[in-house]
Amino acid sequence: MPYWTNDDLPPSVRDRLPSHAQDIYRAAFNIAFEEYTADPYQEETAHQVAWAAVKREYVSVRGRWMPR
Repeated sequence: MPYWTNDDLPPSVRDRLPSHAQDIYRAAFNIAFEEYTADPYQEETAHQVAWAAVKREYVSVRGRWMPR
């Protein structure tokens, strides 16, 4: 299920990431979700892709996500 706004993201994402990182997560998730339609683990794979996209731009420092 694609996420239309950042408010639709799971609490584990909304509550941890700054707004821009949420935008990155949501965009990456939605693209991966569409791309992996044949994957039986489609949603799980899309979440993994989304976290990888966030980690390219942000780093967690003492529990806070900061731009690289």
